[in-house]
Amino acid sequence: MAVKFIKISVVYFALGVLLGYYMSIQHTYTLKGVHVHLLLLGWAAFMFAGVIYYLFPSLTFGKIAKVHYWLHNIGLPIMMIALTFLLTTKNEAFTPWVALGSTLTVLGILLFTYNILANLKTIPK
Repeated sequence: MAVKFIKISVVYFALGVLLGYYMSIQHTYTLKGVHVHLLLLGWAAFMFAGVIYYLFPSLTFGKIAKVHYWLHNIGLPIMMIALTFLLTTKNEAFTPWVALGSTLTVLGILLFTYNILANLKTIPK
């Protein structure tokens, strides 16, 4: 499970960096919110979770880590794609999709939080 988190994090890292590069070349920063979320909730959050799950493999037993992965990894692309369309078209019809993606992502992160608080018992020596 840890490796999945780490591998998907570098995909979000590449996407975030490419989007930042594109915005820089175009001298338009309309999608800066998408750029920041890809890097924070994609690259940083997935990498951090992957490292935690690698260091504490007992946290991956059961279904919590898997549900966290899928909620977060389904929610974030929905949120980012919808936010891209919302920002570029100014069409408010994309707002519910942003909200749906955000909700799924938050639920995944809350599961990660619960998993750590409820199941991390000791620090290995």
